[in-house]
Formats: sequence, C-alpha cells, structure tokens
Amino acid sequence: MDDTIVALATPPGEGAIHIVRLSGKQASKIVGTCFQPLNKDKWKAEGTFTLHLGWFYDGDLKLDQVLVSRMKGPNSYTGEDVFEINCHGGMLLARRIMKACLRQGAQLAKPGEFSKRAFLNGKMDLIQAEAIVDLISARTELSADLALLQLSGNLSSRIDEVRQEILDILSYIEATIDFPEDEIDSFALTDLYERILKVKDKALEIFKGSKTGKILREGLSTVIAGRPNVGKSSLLNALLKEDRAIVTDIPGTTRDEIHEYLKIGEVLLHLIDTAGIRESEDPIEMIGIERAWKALNMADVILLLLDASELNCRKLAKEEKTILEEYASKTIVLINKTDLFPSYDFDESFFPPEVFALPFSVKKHLGFSELEQEILRRVFEGENTLASEPLLSNIRQIQALENCIHSLEKAMEAVYVNVPQDLISIDIRSSLEEISLITGHNVQEDLLNNIFTRFCIGK
Repeated sequence: MDDTIVALATPPGEGAIHIVRLSGKQASKIVGTCFQPLNKDKWKAEGTFTLHLGWFYDGDLKLDQVLVSRMKGPNSYTGEDVFEINCHGGMLLARRIMKACLRQGAQLAKPGEFSKRAFLNGKMDLIQAEAIVDLISARTELSADLALLQLSGNLSSRIDEVRQEILDILSYIEATIDFPEDEIDSFALTDLYERILKVKDKALEIFKGSKTGKILREGLSTVIAGRPNVGKSSLLNALLKEDRAIVTDIPGTTRDEIHEYLKIGEVLLHLIDTAGIRESEDPIEMIGIERAWKALNMADVILLLLDASELNCRKLAKEEKTILEEYASKTIVLINKTDLFPSYDFDESFFPPEVFALPFSVKKHLGFSELEQEILRRVFEGENTLASEPLLSNIRQIQALENCIHSLEKAMEAVYVNVPQDLISIDIRSSLEEISLITGHNVQEDLLNNIFTRFCIGK
C-alpha cells in the first residue's frame, strides 16, 4: 500500500487512445515531474476531477501530447491520489509513458491491485468489488443489470443488516457469560430461539434468489441428452441456427461434448451436446458416454430427447428411466419427430409427475416457443423478469451465506435441547464469521489475493 502503482487501464493493442493509470502517495510528484501542462495556472490550482492538456516527458525526451485527469484522494476510486494519462493509442507510446513513471519510482500494478486498494481503503466492499468483474464480463443485459444492482450497494446493505443482527445476538450472549456480576439478563430460551429464527429467515430470503443470480451471471448449464439418433445434434443446430454439429443417420456420430452459448430472451444458455447414451463396446464411444453422465450430474437443465415414433410402441429404455428417476426435477422431455404423425398424443404415465414433457419436432420447428417459455420460467422461478432486489450470484458468496444459515440452524437446535449458552455462542460466532466473508469484514489476505487476481491488470 506504500508503493505508487502504474498500469495500462485499456486493453493492449492499437486504438485512438490508451489510458495509463497511476495511484499512490507519490503519484502527484511523479506526474508533476513528467507532465508539463499548457495551462500552468489551472494545474497549480490542484483541483480534483479536472482534465489537463499538456506534454508528457521522460527526462528531457518529449513522449506525447496527453490529457491528464486528476482525482485526489480520498474521493477517488482507490481512495488515493489517482491520475489517468490519456495518450495516443499506440502500445509503444503507452509503454514509454509507463517506463517514465517507473523511472520516477512507481511500481507495476498487479492484477486487480487498484480495486484491492479501493477495498482496503473502504471505498467498496467485496460484493461491490466482485460486481465490477461481473459487469466487465457480462454477456447479457440481465447479467449486466444484476452486476449494477450489486455495485449500487443494495445487496451489501441487506447482508450487513443480517450480520448486525447476528452480532447483536452474539454480543448479548457473551456479555451474560463474561460479566455475570453485572446481572445482565440472559435471553429466555424462547426469546433466543425466536431471534435466531428471525435472522435465519432474513438470510434465507436473500439466499432464495441465489440460484437465479448464479444462472444470470454464469449462464444456464443446459445438457442435451438421449439415446443415439433421437435428434440431439439436430436440436443443437436448430437452436444455434447453424450447422455446428455433424448430423447423420449413423448412430453414435457425436463422441465428445460440444459446448456452445445461446441467448434465450436475456438468459444465456451454456448448451452441451453429449454422446448418445446406450450400452456400447466401443472404447471411444464409452468415454463419450461417461462424459455425458458427468455432464448430466452438473447440469442446471436437461433436455431429454425421445423419439415419438418409438415411444408409443415400447417402454422407456433403461438409460432414459435412470435420467428421469435421478434428475426428474431438472429434466424437460422433448418428444421429437411428432411431425411424422397427423396427430400425436403421448402417454403421460411414462414420466414422473414433476417432469415437464412436450411434443416436439426439430425438423418442423414445433415446440420451440414452449421450450423457451419453460426454460425462462425455471430461471426466474415462476416470475417473468429479474426482481428489483439484487441477488447473490457469486459461488463464493452463496457458499458463505449457505454456511451461515447452516450454523444458525445448528444454534436453533442447540437452544431447543437447552444446551448452555456458551456452547450456543460457538454456532452463532461461526455464522457471523461466514456472513462476514461475503462483504469482507473478516477476510484473510490469501482470500483477498484469490479474489482480486481474477481482475485484469489496470483495474
């Protein structure tokens, strides 16, 4: 934190401009040495959030005519003095300007170091910091909107409210244990149980939207599965509107997974076409089938294709039954090739009651709109759009909140069986530590490094 850091804040390559970012205690001195403004009086006024035209030098060597923006701490992105040098967009120029800053004592910034300093200086919490990464990498408008909601601080406020209530419970319990001579009334067991239940319900309210948030951030993992030659690759091609997968009449054409991305509405689908699932002696096909089962286990949604021409004259195959039994809640059955029949009606007793089954035809493009509606319904859990309240979407945050809720549930169980309060406090403290990890109130340096190294250099 004592070093002054410098890095390129724009992507490498040629363009109209590049921005070199400088932050730290010596930033003002370094820029003052290298930069000669055209309007010296305006520069000497040291106004913050100002823009200055002038020449940038490395010693006596003139490098480029630049615009320098000055943002003085603590009211800057990092909380330190920050300067952004807008130079012409050749990499050679940007490198020369950075070398000039390095010669004046700056250090090259590590990935995410500017944002890490913003966190350490209290300019943002970890939720907001991670939202910046999500906003930069957003692939749909909804994922960008979600990141903006998190960046606004609304989610942080909801998490902090829960954290404060847990802290209040823990503080009171420990006060009754540590200072019995002060005659602090300990919670009646019923009151303690109700207070823990209340805060747990608040945590659950935040947690319940995490599935949708994670899908909007990362995409809906959607596996296309079924026996050979039921139309899996044809479905992939139809959804993508291009010939991405090879389609033939020969069973077992697809041996390995094919990964593609597709937007349905504003939801990103991570489509995975898998090998046809059947018993096989072919060692290569067996590897593909094994990978297909692994993909099914990890999927958010499974599109199970069945052949309509075979379904009404046979029972479900063993592999199809296994999918429906083990993954019923996340399976959508598409009964393909219904265009071969003047009218088609399927026997619903083939499927568990919770399975959504749909007559379908890849060839005639029948059932696609119904499929899209069902996928969107599952993503938003019955709602039509993203709620105005921000959602947890980061797996690290989701896991920490889940652990917090689990510790609160253990504390409730301990209260119920009249465990001494000093033991109850162990679970309350654990819940506090977990929820503190979300915003960064209690976070170790190695976790910080792991989070901020996901950022690009210059951010």
